[in-house]
Amino acid sequence: MARPLLPTKPAREIALLIGVQLQRQRAWAVQDSMDELALLADSAGADIAERVVCKLDRPHPATFIGSGKAAELAERAREQNAGLIVFDDDLTPVQGRNLEKVFGVKVIDRTQMILDIFAQRARTREGRLQVELAQADYMLPRLRQEATLFGQQKGGIGLRGPGERQIELDRRRLQENITQIRRDLDEVRRRRAELRRGRQRQGWSLFALVGYTNAGKSTLLNKLTGAEVFADDRLFATLDPTTRKLMLPGKRPALLTDTVGFIRKLPHHLVEAFQATLEEVIQADVLMHVVDASHPRVDEQIEAVERVLAELGVHDKPVIHVLNKIDQPAAAAQVTRLTARLPRVAAVSALTGAGLDDLLHLAADCLLRERHVLKLRIPLREATLLAALRHHGQILSERYDGELAHLEASVPLAWVDRCAPYLRAGRKTSD
Repeated sequence: MARPLLPTKPAREIALLIGVQLQRQRAWAVQDSMDELALLADSAGADIAERVVCKLDRPHPATFIGSGKAAELAERAREQNAGLIVFDDDLTPVQGRNLEKVFGVKVIDRTQMILDIFAQRARTREGRLQVELAQADYMLPRLRQEATLFGQQKGGIGLRGPGERQIELDRRRLQENITQIRRDLDEVRRRRAELRRGRQRQGWSLFALVGYTNAGKSTLLNKLTGAEVFADDRLFATLDPTTRKLMLPGKRPALLTDTVGFIRKLPHHLVEAFQATLEEVIQADVLMHVVDASHPRVDEQIEAVERVLAELGVHDKPVIHVLNKIDQPAAAAQVTRLTARLPRVAAVSALTGAGLDDLLHLAADCLLRERHVLKLRIPLREATLLAALRHHGQILSERYDGELAHLEASVPLAWVDRCAPYLRAGRKTSD
């Protein structure tokens, strides 16, 4: 009797990585980007045969690196049995097609690599929809360019027939698919909005973990909340958002959400596709920016995250900078320097738990500083609301007039909307 076959892991592809250093680009910046591309390739399931950086005045319109250099690298790829060529920059459809002809194997760019990792990591329906949208947005302009190139050739001998119509049909189907995915994601957003309204009715504040990919956000979420979210030392280990209850000092409950990591050269359409997930960042009361304090390019990573936050329109939200991985020897000097430069800093090790008490006290203090002082007129029949205000807020003054309670209360931001119908006048106090 034959033994049942055991499942085997797919064989890892052998990849040749290619970067370009243009005039006025710093060599260290290109090398750092190539280091990151190597980590992306490893996360996607590829082994690196070689890394090559080509110095150019400008990208070649047909092959990006020039036909001579492409032919030279194709020979090196064959010698090393590389079946995958990965460029650190985005390629046009023409460049991609021409390079595949030269190399004779699959050629992809940085964006395609990221999309492949996202496709592997998405577990929820929401995550898969967002990946599908990002992939479709990436493909659509390429099909349009295919149609344009075909149309420029129309009329010649051997070029008449159904080919152009097929490209147009593919483009139309892809556009219809994008429209349907956007509808499905709108439904996801509506459900998330309902959950947020429920959270606001409870008066729980929301913290969102943001940061560069592999900074340790999921490990920190697990340590702070007792969750068991998958955490790994890989880029984009977390793709689907996770929210857990967080207990602040004084037994004050709050919510903590983990989000997808950011990265340099993150294409705009990826940010747009993951808007449903990133709405948790937009709606958060306070952001916890988790920083890998042991990373040699920590400043560049901080800047990359801040650019994405600015793109989301949340750069003015209160931020706690969580300097993570202080258990690593390389972090000591960085922590001292970054603490002097950044506001609201907590130095922690999500792995060992060091510094987490300080982080929780800083989080509670940040919420207090971001509270609003409201003057309210609330009917006594709203006993539930009055009790909740005493529990979640701070009553500064109160008096009673018949069936009305006149209060001055300091409340979390999450309570402002709920209190709005009873508002007499108010002022905001912030850090």
